[in-house]
Amino acid sequence: MNVQTQIHAASPGHTEHFDVLIAGAGISGVGAAYHLTTQCPGTSFVALETQKTFGGTWSTHRYPGIRSDSDLHTFGYRFKPWTSAPIASAAEILKYMGDVIEENDLARHIRYQHTITSATWSSEQSLWTIEATRSDTGEKLRFTTNFFWMCQGYYRHTEGYTPEWKDMAKFKGQIVHPQKWPEALDYKNKRVIVIGSGATAATLIPALANDVAHVTMLQRSPTYFRTGRNAIEIAEQLRQLQVDEKWIHEITRRKILFDQDAFTRKTFEEPEAAKKDLLSAVEAYLGKDYDIATHFTPKYRPWRQRIAFIPDGDLFQGIKSGKASVVTDEIERFTEKGILLKSGKELEADVIVTATGFNLSANGDIEFAVDGKKLDFADTVTYRGMMFTGVPNLVWVFGYFRASWTLRVDLVADFVCRLLNHMKETGAKKVVPQLRPEDHNMPLLPWIDPENFNPGYMMRGMHLLPKRGDKPEWQHNQDYWAEKDEFPAIDLKDHVFVYGS
Repeated sequence: MNVQTQIHAASPGHTEHFDVLIAGAGISGVGAAYHLTTQCPGTSFVALETQKTFGGTWSTHRYPGIRSDSDLHTFGYRFKPWTSAPIASAAEILKYMGDVIEENDLARHIRYQHTITSATWSSEQSLWTIEATRSDTGEKLRFTTNFFWMCQGYYRHTEGYTPEWKDMAKFKGQIVHPQKWPEALDYKNKRVIVIGSGATAATLIPALANDVAHVTMLQRSPTYFRTGRNAIEIAEQLRQLQVDEKWIHEITRRKILFDQDAFTRKTFEEPEAAKKDLLSAVEAYLGKDYDIATHFTPKYRPWRQRIAFIPDGDLFQGIKSGKASVVTDEIERFTEKGILLKSGKELEADVIVTATGFNLSANGDIEFAVDGKKLDFADTVTYRGMMFTGVPNLVWVFGYFRASWTLRVDLVADFVCRLLNHMKETGAKKVVPQLRPEDHNMPLLPWIDPENFNPGYMMRGMHLLPKRGDKPEWQHNQDYWAEKDEFPAIDLKDHVFVYGS
């Protein structure tokens, strides 16, 4: 059966029960499903996905050129070798995920077009009750589950973030957000402005450049980028030696992670040297005469915001060719012809693309309640960025910014499966993290330290997220290289965990 279209149905008015319920069938949800089948055999589970197919981000976004901004050797799962170029298109990633679903018989566990609307915990029953709506039929469905695994990601898939600029309605052309890219959008030989300087803009611009009259990247401030060949030398060499792909996958992942760790440490310990490395790579494409100081030199140190990888320097090649250009300025207002900048210059356009980011959705737009009381995640403290004080039998997958998201999918899955097996062995029906006596005087801080990492979508939505403490147990530290050793060593008998029957 086609893994992209298979839909299972629950009977209206009937409540189905599962040991585990997974929210989402994106990279996190599919990974969770795989690990449950391999590490918790016999566990009943279902994954409810809002969209018509699996893939999450890679299904939501359909703009030209959409691709990963991190390598697939580490963005791919540890259990499924990636055998192609490290920076991959959305179509290639979806095929990879489809293969995981088919090879592991996961399609029977996934229900598409099922939108979770509410999740209510009952301590008396030690159960979550999940209400969902089928978007294709409008039916209201109910599920109960012992354990709720939130794999829906961190942003709202139904709408992207677009600021309200003055006089937007006056523009006579078309305004589109990449998250809602129209299939029939005609941009051939048109003048296009892409507002933004992140990974989406850097992907769109080279994809549009050959077809448009001209494309302009309009940015308020610059972003750091990394460049290089869309190939991993060690993987190529090992394939020439006809080494098994499973070995190649593991060796290549280790090599990439080793190099990433070294670079990340350099951004903290030698930020000016790291900055020089990044900017020298840009200069190698654009030349010494290009104004790199204005257009590609951020005011923040490297890695305070995500650094996208530009394969083969295609963004810079588009700029060098003259088909693309960069303008660093602020928007005064929109005009009939385009955008008037605060400098007084007017940029004319036929199409304006607002590559301006996401709307954070910490709880997946699900209404949560615990024992009849509405749950506000901002009132909780996070346990290692995946569990929350006062919220039983729930884990949220939130990946890495400085490393591939999926690395944390695998780590969290190992923890969840170990926790579920421990609860089964001990007869516990519920578990909730709590602050220990030594934690009660701990300062409670925002989810992420803005001095450490501060992208716009996180800063706009920080008030929605749980609090963190100043100890490793009570924060999501974004450090895969520490967590890969810390997670397997988590003591499930620690007083952090309160179990009940």
